[in-house]
Amino acid sequence: MRRWSWGTRAALFGGAALVVGVSAASAVPTEAEDWRVVPPIEAVPVELVAFDTCETALAGLREAIAPHVGVYGLGGHRYLTKADGDVAMESQVDARAGSAQRDSAAVPEHSKTNAHEAGVDEPDLVKTDGRRVVTVADGKLRVLDVATRRLTGTLDVPAGHSTQLLLHEDRALLIGAGQGLAGRGIVADGPAEVYAEDSSVTLVDLSGAPRILGTLTVDGRYVDARQVGGVVRVVVHSGPRLPWVYPTDTRGEAESLIANRELVATAPIEAWLPRYELSDAGGARSEGTLVACDRVSHPEEHSATSMLSVLTFDFPGELGSGDAVTIMADGDAVYGTGTSLYVADDHHLRPMTRFAPTTSASTAIHQFDVSQPGPPKHVASGRVMGTLLNQYSLSEHQGHLRVATTTGDAPGIPEQAPVTQSAVTVLKRDGATLAQVGKVDGLGVGERIYSVRFAGPVGYVVTFRQVDPLYTLDLSDPANPRRVGELKITGYSAYLHPAGDGKLIGVGQEATERGRTTGTQVSLFDVSDPAKPAKVAGHHLPGASSEVEFDPHAFLHWPARDLVVLPVTGSGAGEPAATSSGLLVLRLGDAAFSALGTVRHEQSAYDPGIRRALVIGDDLWTVSAAGVGVDRIDGLARQAWVPFT
Repeated sequence: MRRWSWGTRAALFGGAALVVGVSAASAVPTEAEDWRVVPPIEAVPVELVAFDTCETALAGLREAIAPHVGVYGLGGHRYLTKADGDVAMESQVDARAGSAQRDSAAVPEHSKTNAHEAGVDEPDLVKTDGRRVVTVADGKLRVLDVATRRLTGTLDVPAGHSTQLLLHEDRALLIGAGQGLAGRGIVADGPAEVYAEDSSVTLVDLSGAPRILGTLTVDGRYVDARQVGGVVRVVVHSGPRLPWVYPTDTRGEAESLIANRELVATAPIEAWLPRYELSDAGGARSEGTLVACDRVSHPEEHSATSMLSVLTFDFPGELGSGDAVTIMADGDAVYGTGTSLYVADDHHLRPMTRFAPTTSASTAIHQFDVSQPGPPKHVASGRVMGTLLNQYSLSEHQGHLRVATTTGDAPGIPEQAPVTQSAVTVLKRDGATLAQVGKVDGLGVGERIYSVRFAGPVGYVVTFRQVDPLYTLDLSDPANPRRVGELKITGYSAYLHPAGDGKLIGVGQEATERGRTTGTQVSLFDVSDPAKPAKVAGHHLPGASSEVEFDPHAFLHWPARDLVVLPVTGSGAGEPAATSSGLLVLRLGDAAFSALGTVRHEQSAYDPGIRRALVIGDDLWTVSAAGVGVDRIDGLARQAWVPFT
């Protein structure tokens, strides 16, 4: 592991061409100053403007970050240099036979990844085109031929552990955590050793034996991605890479603060701009700054601690460096339509809130136009009160963006929790601003949102504390959204799925009247009359939980066979998790669920079990880190088992 001395740091930053001086008086804390408190930036206009030159960018970044620098830097970022991983690439197992079979066979009807919007694909750990199944369930790419139910290719990804993929014709795009840019991470001499977060994007050719066409590594945290046709947009978060100083036995808090303030006052622009490393199939490598400083946009005020970069990749073309568009913002929620990409920042301009609790009362939302080929264009920004649950809190309909949030007002008494309530705000683009045109609030006073779903002009919001109010909202008049119905039942739904014919499926937890959860519950709601929502069926598994509650990609609804499928864990009373986990298969009737059975894989104590299910023709394909199972839908008789080890 490589550590940087103060002499090395001085050489790294002292030789920068762009330097803003700092006086000793400005660096030294005063007696009245509590340097352990880093004040947050309050709500400010979120409209974005670009830095016009690198000089103004550097001056602005240094000035913006200065108030947030403390004795521990930014309160938790400790970057380490990561060594290059020795990862071998292998391709194996009769790819030509599988390819010939694919060419001669008709594509069977098959399911797709459960995604928020039709026509907008989302990355997941398994994909199928009906002829093959491609998975990165255990971080390694594997390709299976559907017709022969055989493994036709395996690939170790050199950039690191891939966790998600996207598929288009004979190409796959793998996304995950990278091995790090050699020598780019900077070691902090702090008490803890936490790696800087890197992202990797790898383009793979699947036309024969899987082979890598290119790998891009970026020093930033992967947030999310969306695919429309053959174009993919990947969102990456990054922060400044600085060798922060920490108090030690020989260095006091005041000395650490002085050193950190001097550090940001002399840091070069490269400390903020994310870097990349690109390699192609021939072994050629290039590296550099991911985005030019004059292509970075920022609000009127910002903390200079977070950047969001949107990268663009075209499946038919070469990988490239992504042609980044970058804004000074934080954010975890990404929502996409066929023409717009939204990134929501409910950490609004406050540094380090991924590591520390935030009392943020507002969410900034940035809209990018993705209707044209090439890099997206930032077109508008806006703000709503409260914080989001996830991407399903956002929905665009007929030119309006609906946003569901929960707010908490401090009661003024330290022992009491904030008084919460939820709302849906309707925004419409007005020039470069996402302006509010309507709002309905007062939902679930004293509770918080557990799930949201919008379906055209109707919205569904579930809040929970002890009981589960399901609210139905009429959003047909954007200027006058209103609550029209409410259903109070025990438990809650963490995921809502429109099932057609006025039906809504909910997956979550049953609970006692005092709010204690008791196990997985699948609910069927009749919402044909929004004013009178009713629960008409339910299936309860005591003691169980499901990945669907926090990742809707794990949910499968196949209307052609009336199937509702979801992985469950710990569903057998008294059974160890390794034997009680599986895939629950339900048949959805007009007003009832009937259990068709549970599909299981061989598991070990640390194996999370079955993660995903796919329908291909008459078969149910199930994926875990242990392998892929194929079972006939009618009767769930095992047809094939393809182990991964």
